[in-house]
Amino acid sequence: MTTTEAPAGSPAAFLYRHPRARLTGLLALPMTWLVLLYLVPIVLLFVTAFWTTDSFTGNLQRTFTLENFARVLDPSQPFLTTALRTLAVAVSVTVVSIILAVPLSLFLAKIAQPRWRPLLVALVVTPLWASYLVKVYAWRTMLNPEGGFLESTLGFSTGYGWVAVVVVLTYLWLPYMVLPVYVGMQNVPPSLLDASSDLGARSWRTFRSVLLPLVKPAIIAGSVFTFSLSLGDYITVQLVGGKAQMLGNVVYGTFATDLPFAAAIASLTVLIMIGYLAAISRTGALENL
Repeated sequence: MTTTEAPAGSPAAFLYRHPRARLTGLLALPMTWLVLLYLVPIVLLFVTAFWTTDSFTGNLQRTFTLENFARVLDPSQPFLTTALRTLAVAVSVTVVSIILAVPLSLFLAKIAQPRWRPLLVALVVTPLWASYLVKVYAWRTMLNPEGGFLESTLGFSTGYGWVAVVVVLTYLWLPYMVLPVYVGMQNVPPSLLDASSDLGARSWRTFRSVLLPLVKPAIIAGSVFTFSLSLGDYITVQLVGGKAQMLGNVVYGTFATDLPFAAAIASLTVLIMIGYLAAISRTGALENL
């Protein structure tokens, strides 16, 4: 036995002879952290949603009840309407991000000079390095209808409201859409585009029939980020939304006084996201994440 070999009965020798066991051992710690940091809190969130709060003492009562979910889904209450508006904002941000990211990614991957691409990609992701609050407050200043930057330079401003929320959230999460789409377009062989051109297809036909279907999984993968991040946001709508509210604002405003009800509302966003992931899982887009 050389000096680099492990003893025959040692754990190292067992792992060397059984690569699957070695891989399982390496993944055990990350999986443990995944369960503790993500899965366990989600399970506790769902469990708490079935509890209730004593209206007199404010103490948590660990008795099973569906009252919280019935209240959330009651059409006479404003929470279902808020959920639909939140969903509409997340979808709008995702659609606008796709419209902006596809041509930008096409320019970065296929048109820009290769030597400039790293710099251009760095410029795209640079806003991610700035503070979230700094960026939102900057947009709040620009969107101010009374002497804001847009009002003073262009003569008009959207002001504070749902349009401002969609604009600011698109700005915040656009890089998360651009990066996977850019990678997807980079992986498209140039020979396919050349072959389409040689067969007489115009640029738009090549883009629509060749390039877009190939990068569709990357677009869907990017939508996971824009959709989920917009769905759970509550700070942006507080700063630029005026009187508008999203589900995150309701959770923020109720968790201190009625934790089970806040958990039920938060569970609704989790269920929406699970449904979204289930819908796109068949496309193979999750492999691009």
